[in-house]
Amino acid sequence: MTKKSKETATPAAPDLEKSLAELEKIVERLEAGDLTLDESLKQFERGVLLTRHCQTALRTAEQKVEVLLRKSGASTAAEAFEAVPFEDDSIDDGDSDTP
Repeated sequence: MTKKSKETATPAAPDLEKSLAELEKIVERLEAGDLTLDESLKQFERGVLLTRHCQTALRTAEQKVEVLLRKSGASTAAEAFEAVPFEDDSIDDGDSDTP
């Protein structure tokens, strides 16, 4: 396999944790403002690639979870994992005026 075809498949396919750690470092460098415009653009481009990789990895993991849930008898992930509404009156966070 040539170098060019490897690059189009996946950019070295780093795992999710390594990608997130690298993204954090890129954000820190960009926020510091010490980079040249050219270097900032290169870092931003790398960040976009890492973000896409992370999104793909998360989608793949979500699909695997859904398959496992279907095999275990749960019909959908939404049924297996019920989300708590963001503003749930039954949760007292101590900041509200209601008793």
